Amino acid sequence: MKHLLKSTIQIAILAPSFCAMPLAYAVEEASEKDSAHTLTANIGFFSDYTFRGISYTREHGSIQGGFDYTHSNGFYAGVWATNIDNGAMYGNTLEKDLYGGYLQSLTDDLRLSVGFMQYFYPHGKRAGHGTINRGDSANTTELNAALYYKNFTLKHSYAVTNFFGINNNYGGNGNSRGSGYTELNFNGKLPVAYLNLLLHVGRQTVHNYSQANYTDWLVGVNKDFSMTGSSGWNAGVNYTTTNANDSWYVDAKGWETGHDRLIGYIKRTF
Repeated sequence: MKHLLKSTIQIAILAPSFCAMPLAYAVEEASEKDSAHTLTANIGFFSDYTFRGISYTREHGSIQGGFDYTHSNGFYAGVWATNIDNGAMYGNTLEKDLYGGYLQSLTDDLRLSVGFMQYFYPHGKRAGHGTINRGDSANTTELNAALYYKNFTLKHSYAVTNFFGINNNYGGNGNSRGSGYTELNFNGKLPVAYLNLLLHVGRQTVHNYSQANYTDWLVGVNKDFSMTGSSGWNAGVNYTTTNANDSWYVDAKGWETGHDRLIGYIKRTF
């Protein structure tokens, strides 16, 4: 497998958010001489934390970082965290994600991954917190599978728990287990200025809550660079928008979270 986990792991985990997960689409083939075990760390500063086109920090900025472990046999695991606005997720102000999975090459150009993603909100506040009707914890578990062909990624994520706390007590239409997110992504090099191009379209469906279904789109450019003798830097800008229902995707402070926005960032992996 040419130790390709060192690079492709980033594609396997980041696709939902594009400004949220570590090393978003940093595709760099590892050499045959690399160790079977690879541990990397990352930290970034973003003008907004956007998850599947939805803002979680009201464009007030976020600090994000984590650790990734990969093995040459195809297994990977990691942990990642970011601040969130307290109006975005029932009063929680921190998100921690745990993830893992397995990546396998099918041909020289085609790869398959299967994995899981656990979204964890350690403050423990629930959907509808402070009201008579309470939903579940915002903690959510998803299973995912993806195909990678050259510069394209097709991925589906499936919620095996209620989707970010939505249940009958909170939404009134039943449980939301079985919600899904399907996305198609392109990541390639532009012929000018050594820039990377990102293109994305995704469709979120929330089981039993069709009013929460929406499509999001993203176009972004970024550049890898070195600074003051240190490598692993990347900076870029993304434009993202959605057709999300404003009456559903609004935070506790009345701010509509699915509107279009420009997101700038700088990050480093080491």
